Amino acid sequence: MTTDKEDENRRLTACLGRINANLGTIGTRLSEYQRDIQAAHDHMWEHRRDMDHLDKAAMRQSIDQMMRSSDILRAQAIKLEKLRKSPYFGRFDFRRADRNETAVYYIGIHDFRDEETQDSWVYDWRAPVSALFYDFETGPARYVAPSGTIAGDLTLKRQFRIRDSEMEFMLDVSVNIVDDVLQDTLAQASDDGMKNIVATIQRDQNAIIRDAEAHTLIIQGVAGSGKTSIALHRIAFLLYRFKDTLTSSDILIISPNRVFADYIGNVLPELGEETVPEIGMETLAGQLLGDKIRFQTFFEQTALLLETDDVDMKERIRAKAAPAFLGQIESYAQHLEKTSFQPEDITIRKRPLPGFVFETTWQRLKRLDMAERIVACGNSVIEQFEIQYRIELRKEERAGVRKAVRDMVNRTTLRKAYKQLFDWIDRPDLFKPKGGKLEYADVFPLIYLKMLTEGVENPYSGVKHLLVDEMQDYTPVQYAVLARLFKCRKTILGDATQSVNPYSASTPERIESVLDGAFRVTLNKSYRSTWEIMQFALGISPNPDLIAMERHGPVPDVQVVKTQKDAVARIAEDIKDFRNSDHTSLAVLAKTQVQAKRLHKALSDMSVDARLLEEGSTGFSTGVVVCTPHLAKGLEFDQVIIPDASAQVFSTEMDRNLLYVACTRAMHRLSLISVGEITDFLTSEDLVDA
Repeated sequence: MTTDKEDENRRLTACLGRINANLGTIGTRLSEYQRDIQAAHDHMWEHRRDMDHLDKAAMRQSIDQMMRSSDILRAQAIKLEKLRKSPYFGRFDFRRADRNETAVYYIGIHDFRDEETQDSWVYDWRAPVSALFYDFETGPARYVAPSGTIAGDLTLKRQFRIRDSEMEFMLDVSVNIVDDVLQDTLAQASDDGMKNIVATIQRDQNAIIRDAEAHTLIIQGVAGSGKTSIALHRIAFLLYRFKDTLTSSDILIISPNRVFADYIGNVLPELGEETVPEIGMETLAGQLLGDKIRFQTFFEQTALLLETDDVDMKERIRAKAAPAFLGQIESYAQHLEKTSFQPEDITIRKRPLPGFVFETTWQRLKRLDMAERIVACGNSVIEQFEIQYRIELRKEERAGVRKAVRDMVNRTTLRKAYKQLFDWIDRPDLFKPKGGKLEYADVFPLIYLKMLTEGVENPYSGVKHLLVDEMQDYTPVQYAVLARLFKCRKTILGDATQSVNPYSASTPERIESVLDGAFRVTLNKSYRSTWEIMQFALGISPNPDLIAMERHGPVPDVQVVKTQKDAVARIAEDIKDFRNSDHTSLAVLAKTQVQAKRLHKALSDMSVDARLLEEGSTGFSTGVVVCTPHLAKGLEFDQVIIPDASAQVFSTEMDRNLLYVACTRAMHRLSLISVGEITDFLTSEDLVDA
């Protein structure tokens, strides 16, 4: 092994030498381009009076070409600068069945081919041959190349950690590298954003990442299974696999909030791809409905559910999240279509224009929205009349036909039509706007009705791949809207057990039934939390399918105190201990936003520095944050404190879900405080002496 390590260190030194040489060459070429560009600009300025239009156009084209070439070189330099710190993380030796020699492959985040010698020093982790590293141990192996399946034997598999151009360790497959490296990686403190996982991708994860065939892939992953990271690596793989037809701007991410969007924002750039656009569901709704219709946000809906016990509101949300409601909207839209147009016979120049002509023309144009349909129907009927009778109508006669069409249309406002939907299904109690503001549960049913009856202008027709996170928080109607807006390929991910609003939650099966061509995969292994934290969380919300990673740490502690003041004092002490630890992130997760604000103020009054996350917060950072489990979904922290796990605070099934989500945000340490009697979701065995 010592000789092997010496050989690998020599190889690393040689690789770094070639990277530096290539960076030097790029630097020289960039300087030359800069001089040539400046010289061209100077020439144009000095001879501007002597150059004709064609000469200037040719010179500008030459300058543009040099600038594009410079941009390509700068991108290569950025990639090489990253590789210089850590050129690769793995090696495998592969002997093809149809050849005698063994090829050696080193894989990293990016590929590196020496410009001078054209030797490949590093292969991109997304390259077809790199799948061997993730999918096989030593022995028989195969991978799918553009030319077909290549079979052979994997004779060596090795993993490295290289930081700042220095090799920290090297492990052979005989040391069970995946578990060792993964355990070491998971034990590290959290960062100020989601990490890439290219060095520790597991076999089942790799299959999902490299699936280029599924039109709609639904990923059901337990808490801590890495599903969001896998989805982002899948996007990176697709950008590599379809580099000629797919760019980052062709992809859209629907994320639950701006904090989460910021948290995941560094993953794709780390993998050498540009940041992908993201949008929230409320923003999408606002674009489709316009400024005139005001509505509640999902955050506001959830806050109301937690702060009040409005049984009627729960029923309204539950009814509109049922698959049957989707069918009712579609049936109602058909009813409106049948009754929206009442054709009549009219006469022009003593010649009949029968109602059935208007009817058949109207039906033929149903793909258009209402305004366009009325105009198109009038024009088409006029054209048919003139052809039939071989006459040309006068201006006022044409106007008369168009007026007749408008009079035949039973027009109503979208909002009024939506309100009448509930009369039509004999449930008027389900529509309860407040102060002219729609409940969040009404927003996407209204949009869907608009799509079916009026049509909408689609601002996202150019999107080629849609990624939807936290899938469990969206209803069948919302997925029906997304299906009509985005005909493209989709990656949809979430966890049915982590819904913060169980009244509108969707299961993977329910989502699959709405989206045509959907394929579902399941990730049951949890990597984020220690085994002790995960077992504690499973005591709150059992899931027999979840497999916890056996990475051990402190047992979660539950302490009972008498007053809120005692709880705040204990939290302040825990934060002080955190400041003196190796950990970098701590979240204090209060059940509601009201409680979070109150707690944040109490900590501030004690001069404890913490950041309050709210609905409008836009960025994720390390340190101490105070927020709710709702806002913390999808995030992870070294330590989590739940400030009041009492029976008074956590009592309903919705509360159980929130408590589970809160506990599973913790990577290394979990502490719970109960002001008075602890919640029934915990047991006396969880208690420690206060």
